[in-house]
Amino acid sequence: MALAYLKEINADCRIALWKIEESEAELISFLQLDDQEKEKLKTLSKGKRKQHWLATRVLLRYLLQTTDYINCPSDQNGKPYLPDFPYEISLTHSFDYAGVMLNAKGMCGIDLEIVKDKVIRIKNKFLKTEELSHLQEENYVNQLYACWCAKEALYKLQGNKGVSFLNHMTVQPFEYQASGSMEVLLQVNDSTQTYQVHYERFQEYMIGYVME
Repeated sequence: MALAYLKEINADCRIALWKIEESEAELISFLQLDDQEKEKLKTLSKGKRKQHWLATRVLLRYLLQTTDYINCPSDQNGKPYLPDFPYEISLTHSFDYAGVMLNAKGMCGIDLEIVKDKVIRIKNKFLKTEELSHLQEENYVNQLYACWCAKEALYKLQGNKGVSFLNHMTVQPFEYQASGSMEVLLQVNDSTQTYQVHYERFQEYMIGYVME
C-alpha cells in the first residue's frame, strides 16, 4: 500500500488516496478490529469490497498518525464518524484506490470515480436537462464525472439518505479544467444552500470534494 495523493486543503482539512496493493489478510494485519467490525467484514463480499473497507481504515490510521484502535462507526444514514477524534470524515474508494477526507472545522464529503464512457448512458439519472445543456462537447465525459463526483461528495457531506442527485442538487454552469470548482445548489425542504465543490482529474480517476 502506498500513499498516492495527499492534499492539504488548509490547516484544518486534508484529503489522501492510497493505492491498494495488499491482500485482505495483509490489510487486516495493520488493524485492530473489534467484534462488531469483524461481523461487518463477514457481510461484505470477498475481493474489492473487503479490500476497500479495510484500506480506508488503514489510511485513516495513517492520517491520524496512530497505530491504535480507531472507533469509526456509521450513523443511521450510513455516514461514518469519529467519536474519539475532533474531525469530521468522509470515505471513498474506486477500483485500486481508497480515499479519506478529514476536516476539523465542519462537515465534509469526498468521492472518487474511475472515468469511463459508460457514464453517458446514465447522465439523465443524475443531471437535469438544463444542467446537461451547460456542458461543452470537449471533455464531455470528464465534465459528467466532475458533476457526478461533486454531487456524490455533497451527498456525503449532508448525510441524508432522502436527498436525490437529480431532484435536490443543481450544478451551476462552470468551465471545465483538469482541476477546478463549481457551485452546487442543495434544495431540501424549501431551503436552498450553495456549496463550492472542488474536482480534480487524478490519473484515470476523478476526485470531488467539499467542506463546510
